[in-house]
Amino acid sequence: MTSSSATNLELSTPAQTTSQRGSRNINPPGIGLFALLREDFRTHGSAWLEQGFWAVAVHRFGNWRMDLRPKLIRAPFSLVYQWLFKWVQWTCGITLPYTVKLGRRVRIWHHGGMVLNAESIGDDVHIRQNTTFGVARRDLLHQLPTIEDRVDIGCGAVILGCITIGHDSIIGANSVVLRDVPPSAVAVGAPAKVVKMLEPTVNR
Repeated sequence: MTSSSATNLELSTPAQTTSQRGSRNINPPGIGLFALLREDFRTHGSAWLEQGFWAVAVHRFGNWRMDLRPKLIRAPFSLVYQWLFKWVQWTCGITLPYTVKLGRRVRIWHHGGMVLNAESIGDDVHIRQNTTFGVARRDLLHQLPTIEDRVDIGCGAVILGCITIGHDSIIGANSVVLRDVPPSAVAVGAPAKVVKMLEPTVNR
């Protein structure tokens, strides 16, 4: 393979991967939509007015509809999803696309200024207001962060690029994370640096 061919392959790979995003239901397996929504409701304190729950519920619905076949049957549900997605953006200030692989018992504690465009968000993750997950550069539009299980993210945190936030880690308030964070670490600052390692646990 020539150098130019290898370069073309590298440039085309993200686009090919991205084209598959949103083409299927990526809700957590092994649990139905209504059971999942009940769990999300309990995770948000069983409070109907929790705007984080609204955002998560719309996300679950957006994925559930992808199982409807043929596409003609899915079309009206897609219109409902698009309206609800915009409604959550406008009224809650939370952007959580259905293309994000979202784990179970994810708690969005507050609302406002939240753009949660990640590759995936694991189980039992806690997220607070003014948090941003997204791309680091305009020429890398499809490289998104992965948030592993049981990560605790402080308000105002910014996590950008194709990086991994390891399980059981803590991201301090107003931190700007541009590099991988290992499991069970505390990262703070702009740019964020690991300042402490926590005792590893199976379930914290």
